[in-house]
Amino acid sequence: MKTRKRRTRITATPAIAGKRGWVFCLLGALLLTIAVPAKAQCTAQNTAFQSGEHVMYDLYFNWKFIWKKVGLASLTTFSTTYQSQPAYRFNLLSVGSKKTDFFFKMRDTLTCYVSEKLEPLYFRKAAEEGDRYTVDEAWFSYKDGMSHVKQKRTWRDRDPQEMEYSDTRCIFDMLSILAQARSYNPDDYKVGDRILFPMATGRRVEEQTLIYRGKEDIKANNDTIYRCLVFSFVEYKKGKEKEVITFFISDDKNHLPIRLDMYLNFGSAKAFLKSVQGNRYPMESIVRKK
Repeated sequence: MKTRKRRTRITATPAIAGKRGWVFCLLGALLLTIAVPAKAQCTAQNTAFQSGEHVMYDLYFNWKFIWKKVGLASLTTFSTTYQSQPAYRFNLLSVGSKKTDFFFKMRDTLTCYVSEKLEPLYFRKAAEEGDRYTVDEAWFSYKDGMSHVKQKRTWRDRDPQEMEYSDTRCIFDMLSILAQARSYNPDDYKVGDRILFPMATGRRVEEQTLIYRGKEDIKANNDTIYRCLVFSFVEYKKGKEKEVITFFISDDKNHLPIRLDMYLNFGSAKAFLKSVQGNRYPMESIVRKK
């Protein structure tokens, strides 16, 4: 179902999107189980996570046909307050090792606040990837059945870029969308189904596309094999479909990413689940432990 964008104002000329970073890929995996309703109703019931959840990932890169460990990623969830109201805070930290900084330097920190009803409230991403450093911020508000977002991107050596965007649908950022995505039920998906959702990316709101591929058993970095839902994140260039990431998501109520296969502009990469603590439900997707 298509909806009409009511108002868009960009106060700086948008640049062409660059290469997909590690953090974008990890977050893509965390928002797979959502089909965003075509309306500005942004509230939802949390049925997937709880305060205190902590998930760790090992990151690998294929260099000269050899897979090398290049860093770690950590995702944590806490109960807190935002502007004196109860809220959840999500923190995602992605850090490359010093040994591999010569290859690709990565120091990314993301923070997001959502209401207890999972409405997006505020988002911030500070990213150092290679020789590039940016800070993205987004402020969300709701009025007259519309979702509104103000975004700002700051660089080290140039003027900030700002934009405002309004839509009849709910607008998410990279982290707030996962808060709702994990509570949706993918049981009705059929192989080949396409899932569309809008996301604020720092300078614009983009439409994203995922394709459901089926189920597969996958081994993580904790010597455990999980039953997973398999999705593909795709892009379209000159009318051709290009697969960017393949996601393997635990087939249980937690909906946690187990493995990611990433086809980036600077090579191939993988992320493997290393550990999880404080998960709300048992990991019923476990097939066996080695």
